[in-house]
Amino acid sequence: MTTRTDDAAPARPVSLGGPLIRFRVAAYATGVALLGLVVEMLLQYVFRVELPQFVKMIPMVHGGLYLIYLLLSVDLAIKARWSMKGTLLVLIAGCVPFFSFVMERKVTHKVQAGVKL
Repeated sequence: MTTRTDDAAPARPVSLGGPLIRFRVAAYATGVALLGLVVEMLLQYVFRVELPQFVKMIPMVHGGLYLIYLLLSVDLAIKARWSMKGTLLVLIAGCVPFFSFVMERKVTHKVQAGVKL
């Protein structure tokens, strides 16, 4: 008995709409939290401003959002079959101010065009 591959049903393309939207939300949230963290650190360590306790929670908020960003980025990377280099650049983007916004746009355009990162 031989197996014929030419009669096999074509593989269904993976829909990336849901993972892309989740990634975009996480990228924006992480980017905003990182900007808040930069402002908090400037105020606290450069200008020596005594900040309220709730403002001192920004590092934890950014850390939690960054973990979610990492998971959603890896999920999208696997489903979109990104290269290791592209995946690592996207993962690092959540740690560099403004870079998560830039990468979000780049990733969105590439995924919607069907191009691998």
